[in-house]
Amino acid sequence: MDAPSELGDFLKSRRAALRPEDVGIAPQPSRRRVPGLRREELAMLAGVSITHYTRLEQGRALGASDSVLNAIARTLRLTADETAHLKNLARPTSARRPAAPRVSHAGHSARQLLAAMTDVPALVLDRRNDVVAWNRLGHALLAGHLAPDSPDTAAARPNLTRMLFLDERYRGLFTDWHEEAQLGVASLRLVAGRHPDDRSLAELIGQLSMNCREFAALWARHPVRTCTSGVKHVRHPLVGAMDLSFENLVIPGSSGRRLIAYTAEPGTPSEAALRLLAGATAAATEGAAATVRS
Repeated sequence: MDAPSELGDFLKSRRAALRPEDVGIAPQPSRRRVPGLRREELAMLAGVSITHYTRLEQGRALGASDSVLNAIARTLRLTADETAHLKNLARPTSARRPAAPRVSHAGHSARQLLAAMTDVPALVLDRRNDVVAWNRLGHALLAGHLAPDSPDTAAARPNLTRMLFLDERYRGLFTDWHEEAQLGVASLRLVAGRHPDDRSLAELIGQLSMNCREFAALWARHPVRTCTSGVKHVRHPLVGAMDLSFENLVIPGSSGRRLIAYTAEPGTPSEAALRLLAGATAAATEGAAATVRS
């Protein structure tokens, strides 16, 4: 991840998306060569010098002040997530060479917690969306076609973002895959801005860009958004359609891990389907154990 070029591309994308009439500038189609705001127009509206803004967009003015970045963000009408992303790119926290990939593992207490959540699909993810652990129901809900122990080894470890674009069975779970894909890319953009020296993250982005045109097209738009809770609309191959609420719970520490859990509204068909899935996976587990004992 090249922070200066990422910063320039992000600013250009947001400048192009803002029409002159949106900010009170009378449109003059015959005289404009760009669809959005010109640099000098944005600089004037933000109250910064055109020289300073140009240097910022060219990646030659890293370390801009909060007041300058906030003024630009207000002018571009950035969301809170986009403003945070702008500041991450403009003031990268590390100028070090990309760090060597580190294998992440879920701790004993996290695994114990997952195992205790027998009626709730749950998993632990790292900041790159690698699955470092899941419980029986979490595995059955999201990736029953993968080996239950796949999160335990780096070579086989599932990555939910990679699966969303490259695993047909996983992407087929989502009723509105396009909405899920946009959110996945937007979340990845935010993380990439926070961790420009994460080599594994850069490798994931490169792999997806080369192997999936849909990902590359979405990535080029520079979407930025975080999502800590909401509803997933899934169509499970065993139990059918479900609307599942989800919550992301950050695990304290510097690892960036979080626990995500899914629940269904009580008394709904989704709850009945989730209970059916839990019963089916429990029966399968007991049958496998009985086979091993015999």
